[in-house]
Amino acid sequence: MARDGETRLRAGIELGGTKCVCTLARGPREILDQRTVRTTRPDETLPAILAILQEWHAARGFAALGIASFGPLELDSSSSRFGQILATTKAAWPGTDVRGILSAPFAVPVGFDTDVNGAALAEIAWGCAKGIDDFAYVTVGTGVGVGLVVHGLPTRGIGHSELGHIRVPRLPGDDQPSFCRFHDDCVEGLASGSALVLRLRGRSVGDVDPDDPVWEPVVHTLAAMCHAIVCATGPHRIALGGGVVAGQPHLLEKIEAKLIASLNGYMRLPDTTPYIVAPALGDRAGPLGAIAVADLALAREGGVGPDLRRGMIAEDSR
Repeated sequence: MARDGETRLRAGIELGGTKCVCTLARGPREILDQRTVRTTRPDETLPAILAILQEWHAARGFAALGIASFGPLELDSSSSRFGQILATTKAAWPGTDVRGILSAPFAVPVGFDTDVNGAALAEIAWGCAKGIDDFAYVTVGTGVGVGLVVHGLPTRGIGHSELGHIRVPRLPGDDQPSFCRFHDDCVEGLASGSALVLRLRGRSVGDVDPDDPVWEPVVHTLAAMCHAIVCATGPHRIALGGGVVAGQPHLLEKIEAKLIASLNGYMRLPDTTPYIVAPALGDRAGPLGAIAVADLALAREGGVGPDLRRGMIAEDSR
């Protein structure tokens, strides 16, 4: 239970593929403690995280817990597997009840979501999408992940968004084998950092000119994904980040131009430009995403509703 005077403290766990970032905070400008735990096996990693949470809870208390994890995840609360990691390629993690293990000792609201949905919520609360209820956060790194927020809430259905695995038309002449072992022509297989390594054929990305032809299929593929996002969910803004894009800012303008050409006048983007932007929070989006997931759980518990612009506790607006 949260103690008097500490009711605004939230605990956030960003569970990543190589490391976990544990954060105790009131908001982005008031982080009281932050620690990193290596992601190894669940029977090693989760007890280490739980020990940190129990230490914080005993010393200060916290009002809510947010868990933003790598996936795929079971997010359907009616499912017997709710809170579990599903068919990940990360050994020993499939079937792990992450939510249950980490939340069991604490009588506080608990939020559980994907890491990219958490990052999207953080950008809405404190970053490039403040004041926006319909937003897409795309990260292009080793893989491709998309966090979708529609009417103020992360999308739900039979599962969370897996737009990195939608099939897209290849750029004519692009015969590069897909990196994805599931799909020959999905976004992740053609435009992720792992796919880019194959395209570079031993070259360093730092030595590649912005006008190098290697970027053409990457731009084409990511623009095709953005076309699908716009037509399916109509976000007011798309943030495009991750290791591949962060180091190549010239890609954003090219992808937006390709998107506009692809829409061909059928749908009109918002007048505010640019439409495709870089995330404002940078590498803080992940840890703050877990705090944002906790905020949303706290707002739901208090009956505040899904409006993230008013219902979430945005410390930096005080």
